[in-house]
Amino acid sequence: MTSDWDALLDEEASKQYWNALQDYVLAQRALGPVYPPQDQVFAALRATPLDRVRVVILGQDPYPGTDEANGLAFSVGDGVDAPGSLRNIFKELESDLGTKTPNHGNLTHWANQGVLLLNTVLTVRAGERHSHKGRGWETFTEEALRAVSAKDEPVVFMLWGNKARAKRKLIAAHHEVIESSHPSGISAYRTSAPFFTSRPFSRANTFLKTRGRGEVDWQIPDLGD
Repeated sequence: MTSDWDALLDEEASKQYWNALQDYVLAQRALGPVYPPQDQVFAALRATPLDRVRVVILGQDPYPGTDEANGLAFSVGDGVDAPGSLRNIFKELESDLGTKTPNHGNLTHWANQGVLLLNTVLTVRAGERHSHKGRGWETFTEEALRAVSAKDEPVVFMLWGNKARAKRKLIAAHHEVIESSHPSGISAYRTSAPFFTSRPFSRANTFLKTRGRGEVDWQIPDLGD
């Protein structure tokens, strides 16, 4: 991949689980569509080098709809309608910072600023959520989280939903953790730590600014701008 994530990838590739995981995904692709495409599986790591990570937004697994997933958590490719969870993210972003909802759902603008959009599982069978759960991706992505946590520079971790919040144990104390319910469906409205009204984006910028790491420009430009 040729990035500062290569050392982690090389180390994990030497472990027993890795070959079994890759063989499984390859076999799944032979049976039918698996998302994202092979060349986008590690898109989050390519877009956001480890030494540039300022924020981590942790997702679950890729969108299983046709051509939705592009390798960045919660993001879709250009020209693909935003799924419900992403629409809710944009609603909270507008409420929080007064931003304009973009005419697309590609979150590369965030990734290029040091926002690591990482799913805990990096592939999925078409139409079947969580279909690649428990096959080994979680081992790899936990190591990626540990690598970010080991950074001396403070990082904001946004943990949305119980599965993401369970990863808090991996995060060192000098980082900022913002937790809430998941932005999908009715989960976003839960009375216990609701996603709506949690204001994660302004809170992240406040933390980053006070630590001298600069604010993230959360306003995603429209396609065509």
